[in-house]
Amino acid sequence: MMPMDYSTIGIIAGVIEFIGFLPYILDTLNRKVTPNKATWIIWTFLGVIIAASYYASGARDTIWMPVASAIGIIIVAILSLKYGEEGWTLLDKTCLMGAGAGLALWWYTNEAALAYVMTTMVDAIGALPTIKKAYDRPDSERNFAWPLFFIASVLNLIAIRQWTFTIALYPVYVFVLNSSMSALVFLPRNGRNK
Repeated sequence: MMPMDYSTIGIIAGVIEFIGFLPYILDTLNRKVTPNKATWIIWTFLGVIIAASYYASGARDTIWMPVASAIGIIIVAILSLKYGEEGWTLLDKTCLMGAGAGLALWWYTNEAALAYVMTTMVDAIGALPTIKKAYDRPDSERNFAWPLFFIASVLNLIAIRQWTFTIALYPVYVFVLNSSMSALVFLPRNGRNK
């Protein structure tokens, strides 16, 4: 049996992750998807920080998914300013403040490992408005994009060569997020599929 090529699996995960953004971007431009501004703005800052801190923590085979994700997130965040949901809800504002507090704590402590954990937690806080939106209105999210993100996250888990907390935290978190979002937008609810 041939040994597993973790690097190739990690690269494939990154490619699929980026491909997942393409229909999301096109549907945003065609106004079929309405991204939540708070989520995508939070994810923009964190995407770059997570990719950099994840690389600094030793991730190599699984770095491609966070890099591809950061690029896609930046594009969607820019589009959300024009094509996203109108206004700012209390949940949006609360999540933005929570994200800001988490980043301030990381800046204050100046610890790389803490930064990685804090940015992953803040990323999860940033996901809350989109999770709520997908639960309330699954048709406001793209069915095709989230399952692709899910596939990429499964491959990224497979690409983990060394299961340590710092290497596994982000891929496991992304797997849980993408599984949840895929279920919310893809599976039938109330007797109908959105």
